Amino acid sequence: MAKLLYSGTVSLDGFLAGPDGDMSWATPHLGPNPEIDDLIGRIGALLVGRRTFGGDDPYRDDPERAGKAFGGGWSGPQFVLTHRPPATAAPDVTFVTELAEGVAAASAAAGDGYVNVLGADVARQCLRAGLLDELLFCVAPVLLGDGVRIFDQPGVPAVRLERLSVTAVPHVTNLWYRVLR
Repeated sequence: MAKLLYSGTVSLDGFLAGPDGDMSWATPHLGPNPEIDDLIGRIGALLVGRRTFGGDDPYRDDPERAGKAFGGGWSGPQFVLTHRPPATAAPDVTFVTELAEGVAAASAAAGDGYVNVLGADVARQCLRAGLLDELLFCVAPVLLGDGVRIFDQPGVPAVRLERLSVTAVPHVTNLWYRVLR
């Protein structure tokens, strides 16, 4: 059975993206990371937010890697959650309009692998709905001060987590948690 995992590079002050969704700040922190390399091989499908799919990409200035999941390190089925599906689909991409539909389709496609959630809004929706199983943050040693916070949900009850692992590589510290229910 697939597990839903949110993974992403975040600043030390909790920002996933800079102002206007700018992800270019993360590029210097995306170097070799054995934990991420291992994870990529266990991802069976992606559940992606429309904004992330449409361009919030730390590799957008690199023609070889732009628009590709994990900079081209992963390929497979993607399910994009959007209220406005485009008229034409991209290869291996299915556009879905409901969270439950997207989670079900991505989970079926992932089999026993992970459904990797990409995009702050989709991650918040999954967490609020009690669907996220795990969180993996690659914490970069930078303070952005402004931008898109990963879990900015005023008024939402605290979510308890169990630490699974902490690993450090030269450019980030990986923090992996299980969501407790």
